[in-house]
Amino acid sequence: MVNKPWKIIARPLLETVLNNHAQHHRVPQPLILHGPRGVGKTTLILERLLEDWNKGPHLTGYVDFAQSIEEHHPQHNKSFPWASWSNCEPPTLLDCRSQLETCLESMAHKGIQLGTISSQQVFSSINKWYGLSNALRRILQSNSTSKTALSEKVSSSTLWNRALFALSARSNAAEIDAILGLENNAKSLSIEEASYFREAVVALRLAKEVIKLQQGWRANAIAHLNRTGGFSRSLANSCTDWPLLLLELLSQAAEIDYFQPKLVINNIEVLQSAILADDSMVRGSLYHDSLIWRIIALGANERCLPVVLITSDSYYSYKAYIDFGFPDIFISRESFGWTPQEAKMHMVPHYFSHSEWTIIAEVLGPNARHLFELYALKQSSHYQKLIDDKASTFEDIIDIYLAYLQVAVVNPAMDKALEMLQKFAVDAHKGRISKDKLRFGAPWRHPPQTDNPTLCLEWAKLQLMDFVQTLVNTEFGVNYLADCSLEIFDDPSAVALLEVGLLYAQRDPSIIRPISRGFCGEGIVLSLYAGLSLHTHKYVVRQTSSEPLVSSVRLEDSNNHSPTIFLIFFVPMKACDLVSAQRIVTVLRTRLELNDIKVDVGQQSNGLG
Repeated sequence: MVNKPWKIIARPLLETVLNNHAQHHRVPQPLILHGPRGVGKTTLILERLLEDWNKGPHLTGYVDFAQSIEEHHPQHNKSFPWASWSNCEPPTLLDCRSQLETCLESMAHKGIQLGTISSQQVFSSINKWYGLSNALRRILQSNSTSKTALSEKVSSSTLWNRALFALSARSNAAEIDAILGLENNAKSLSIEEASYFREAVVALRLAKEVIKLQQGWRANAIAHLNRTGGFSRSLANSCTDWPLLLLELLSQAAEIDYFQPKLVINNIEVLQSAILADDSMVRGSLYHDSLIWRIIALGANERCLPVVLITSDSYYSYKAYIDFGFPDIFISRESFGWTPQEAKMHMVPHYFSHSEWTIIAEVLGPNARHLFELYALKQSSHYQKLIDDKASTFEDIIDIYLAYLQVAVVNPAMDKALEMLQKFAVDAHKGRISKDKLRFGAPWRHPPQTDNPTLCLEWAKLQLMDFVQTLVNTEFGVNYLADCSLEIFDDPSAVALLEVGLLYAQRDPSIIRPISRGFCGEGIVLSLYAGLSLHTHKYVVRQTSSEPLVSSVRLEDSNNHSPTIFLIFFVPMKACDLVSAQRIVTVLRTRLELNDIKVDVGQQSNGLG
């Protein structure tokens, strides 16, 4: 068990479902692979499926929109964030677009090499959707030394051929041969075959130039749209014209057992928060919506190559389906990782002992990323020092890991959520939120009638704690569809916690839950209490467990200068002893920065006391 390398374990059922979808050369709907963070979605694609999806006739393009986020991506020797990507510094939309277009262009070049994409197909596809005459005339005139104007009677196909010949003359033949891999194979092809392939590459370049020119004509309109924050489907579509033309060409070229392209887009939600470097494109949310909507339309109208979208954002569990049309507009594949029984079968005794697993299952659950990180911590030199100390136990490693989650994940996410609630209060005060939404009902519908930052912050803390306490009291059992409780998504606290990634709204069953068991206990709520500056509060933190005991901790400031706080914990352990309670108090003393406190610890088996 010591230093045993971590193994990527197969997920036969989910792999079969995804493989069945990928085996089709064209499909009517994109597929969304979604689920909470840490359940192994990206690992499944990269380590188990992607290699097979690039064998034989299969060709798969993989795009990760979060790849340019250097502080939180494995590409830069970092780990993915536990909370939402919205808490990280967003990438530029230009980088995301470049990634997508480069990937699709390389796939199109592969299709040209196989002879499934020709110059004529490129012209037919672009001529079907775009008026070419004016753009082609502009291109010909800009590259011609002649002052003679082209006749208005010249057809689009003639203009296309002329522009194609002109661009071919200016292109670097060696560069085109390198794209097609003809440096060493040119002699094996006839002159006609080599010319056929080169012409198709030049046709792609000409099509890109035409679309770029037409988008430039809309530059002022796009800049105005960005300034006003408005919406225009035609302007948004103009920014996704080139990737969609490539998708259409690849879909038309797909043939069973010869050329079967696929596209996998990871972290699709990053597009929504991508930032604009200039006004050459619409904002990220419009680009995101246009891209997905046009993929849907291509699949519904003409069938599209298999497109798999991977995300941990619960927006794509249910709400995205409604926003884009109806509940079945995407193929949904939701993954929650292992069940506790499956995780135990794979982990015990290879990575953890039975006694260790009992604690892990109780505190963290079977989340695969939790298990991997905990195992890495267990293999560290720090653990070796701990076990040399006879007073230390495996629970100390759990404590260290939970402290890391609180400091590195929960606290920043909660700060972000508080900012969102403060913004909601300010927007409500300034009339940016409909009065019908704030007319009556829950306390969150009555924000402070002022934009005072201090009052808004205190109100935000109360709303957030009230929501967390209420949700925990229901044992995360709010079924927003079956219970007809969609109004929960009107609550800004629910929206904030979902957006920062601490909660996840499942699709089936449709409940709102923490992203893992490790985040459903004291970690979330302690970080809330840490910043309190109110007078007296009483809250309940609860985790489900078999026959939980109740431990109450009362903190009082001897000098009466700090608030009195009463905390009651349902501790998820088989026994709650004085040591466990004192450990909680130590955390509280550190977080609340109360140096002179009196601690009264008590236990009881029933009720809250």
